[in-house]
Amino acid sequence: MIQSFSSEVLHHPDLRQVLEQRYQGRNLQPFRAGQPIQMSPHEIWVVCRGVVLLSTLYPSGDEALLGLANSSMPFGLPLTYIQPYQAIALTDVDLMAVSMAEIEQSPVLAQEICRHMGRRLQQAEAFLALAGCRRVEDRLRQLLLLLQHEVGQPVKAGVRISVRLTHQHLANAIGTTRVTITRLLGQLREEGWLTIDATRHIVLPFGTT
Repeated sequence: MIQSFSSEVLHHPDLRQVLEQRYQGRNLQPFRAGQPIQMSPHEIWVVCRGVVLLSTLYPSGDEALLGLANSSMPFGLPLTYIQPYQAIALTDVDLMAVSMAEIEQSPVLAQEICRHMGRRLQQAEAFLALAGCRRVEDRLRQLLLLLQHEVGQPVKAGVRISVRLTHQHLANAIGTTRVTITRLLGQLREEGWLTIDATRHIVLPFGTT
């Protein structure tokens, strides 16, 4: 059975407000869509705007999608054991760098970082649950429901997945091939389980499970 995520789009408290209050005058670092994001072992990035794609590479050269960091989510080398660990701006993003020393010196900041790390943990467990679906089609449905929950925006036709992941990104996330993803997306579209809007974004009709 496919696990369903709530179709309600959640609005999380903005960690950016906490950062701006504590670090007035600190500039945000902009990255363009597709640009790799360099990471330091002594600091983390906090997403203030946009979506960052997190991934790793296997020795074979294949890429695995680890998750998406969106508004107020932290990411960085101090928060992972994965090597190599790479971050790419999936959309235009604004990030703020915070050192581990700054977090350790501020109980308020540490509490907010911990709270939003909880969101990352929930997402990571949802990605792990994808592996429990034996059928590739079920894994794809589950992934799209997760994306609906994480980066969905209500529109007239349903919930629009606000980022445009390539067929290869989707394939990397569920351990299949790009050709298989293309075929399955066409099948789900024919079934009416999803639609594609004028800007080539995936839309899941209200009530999709």
